[in-house]
Amino acid sequence: MKVYLRTVPRGPWEMLELEQGITIEEIYRSYEKDLPYTIIAAKVDNKFEDLTYALDTECRVELLDIRTQAANLIYQYSLSLIYLKAVSDCLGNVRVEIQNSLNKGVYTEIKTAEVVTEAQVAQIEKRMREIVDADMPFVKEVVSREKAMEIFEREGRRDKQKIMGASLNLKDVKFYSLGNVRDFFYGLMAPSTGYIQFFQLMKYRRGVLLRFPHPSNPGEIPPYVDETKMYQAFGEQTRWDKLLGVNYVADLNEKIENGQYRELIQLSEALHEKKIAEIADMIKQQNKRIVLIAGPSSSGKTTFARRLCIQLKVNGLDPIYMGTDDYFVEREQTPLDEHGERDYENLQALDIELFNSNMNDLLAGEKVDLPTFNFMTGHKEYGRRITSIKANQPIVIEGIHALNEELTAYIPKEEKFKVYISPLTQLNIDAHNRIPTTDERMLRRMVRDNLYRGHNAQSTIASWPKVRAGEDKNIFPYSGEADVLFNSYHVYEIAVLKKYAEPLLKEISPQEAEYADAVRMLKFLRFFKTIEDDSIIVNNSIIREFIGGSIFTD
Repeated sequence: MKVYLRTVPRGPWEMLELEQGITIEEIYRSYEKDLPYTIIAAKVDNKFEDLTYALDTECRVELLDIRTQAANLIYQYSLSLIYLKAVSDCLGNVRVEIQNSLNKGVYTEIKTAEVVTEAQVAQIEKRMREIVDADMPFVKEVVSREKAMEIFEREGRRDKQKIMGASLNLKDVKFYSLGNVRDFFYGLMAPSTGYIQFFQLMKYRRGVLLRFPHPSNPGEIPPYVDETKMYQAFGEQTRWDKLLGVNYVADLNEKIENGQYRELIQLSEALHEKKIAEIADMIKQQNKRIVLIAGPSSSGKTTFARRLCIQLKVNGLDPIYMGTDDYFVEREQTPLDEHGERDYENLQALDIELFNSNMNDLLAGEKVDLPTFNFMTGHKEYGRRITSIKANQPIVIEGIHALNEELTAYIPKEEKFKVYISPLTQLNIDAHNRIPTTDERMLRRMVRDNLYRGHNAQSTIASWPKVRAGEDKNIFPYSGEADVLFNSYHVYEIAVLKKYAEPLLKEISPQEAEYADAVRMLKFLRFFKTIEDDSIIVNNSIIREFIGGSIFTD
């Protein structure tokens, strides 16, 4: 049997003659010592498979470490089950919630009568390391949806029972067991606990942080950064979700089923408007005149900035809005990346000196000839935007480097107000299956790319790793610089995006490299009922920036 093997991303293919029935794990063991990182899963003919998968026909096999998003999630699922097993062994049958990403890891809560102590967390981590050292197998069991519902009812897992009951298109359910602990995860697992070598457990506020390597450096735990504002934003979203009556996807599905989603959309939009008004109030009270807005791709920065300008006007201010793209250096001066290509996302691709000079002159009340960058010629042009501002007139500026102090190094600190914006997904499938924010953003971008840029889902998925790498370099490290964090997520939005994204994902053929990620996305979309009629969504909603009908972007 011929097997074409790729052991590293974008590496060469090697043709092997192998026996039928050989597992991917057996192949991996022959190459393990020569690979830089532990392999967690594989892609077989453009479909993700776990390492226990047996090959029975000619195929292409790509080995994946956690530099790949899918393998990174498999690492997290596997680590989560180790964590659940250790909590069970140490504290007994207590409820655990795996909630959201935070502080270079995942924030969890153990629901005991008293808040867990440092000593208990240390005991749990010790038990986790014992489980890893024992190299215990993750045992997979596939049962019918009806059988799964019986299991959840017997074990009192109401959240999982509800989501299975609503997922009528889900015929089979995968359970994974680790010793005496069995659970449902919608993704794959590593073969055994010995694959999950790197992790850290930390007591944090009322909960526990489960930390693991970042895809950019799979061999170590990233430095700890206390993302206080992120924690507060997730806490605020949790309170909002309780107000809206939506704790898990099953609750959202119920509201869609009975027609209550219309009020849900209105309430969610009202909460956004209230938060934007609060931010505008802060800017006025603090007399800030340079408002800087940054966030990762598909955060809704343009809509947020426009709505903030309106709320500033409600406060009697008359803001001007601008981006940083007009401050690109002349094209021939653009720095090059490691591939010798022009790197337009590099901070040095901006004329920082001119930007600071123009902003300070505006703050001083002078008339300024602001540049307009001609993207056809690659040069700045002048004479079109001669501008001055009044003493209390704020400048609202959006750009990927807006939170980086180097961009505004010569502007007085007392003049600046920084806003970080991102859709921080709080709605999870159930207590143990969270929806990564990066997947939510990719859905947004996929729909917008197709609507406004004529790109298909395949091209969006293909470009996503490069987008994420740029965010890791230019945006995420500076989120802590923000004075306030705005969560642009709507609890109802995946049910709306599903209608647009699902057909796009289904267009990707099994012959394409992006097919595996398309299947992965379609699998988690199965848990959501679709909001077919989205006409109730107001025309200034952040979601309109992606599905069309926006008063700001159309």
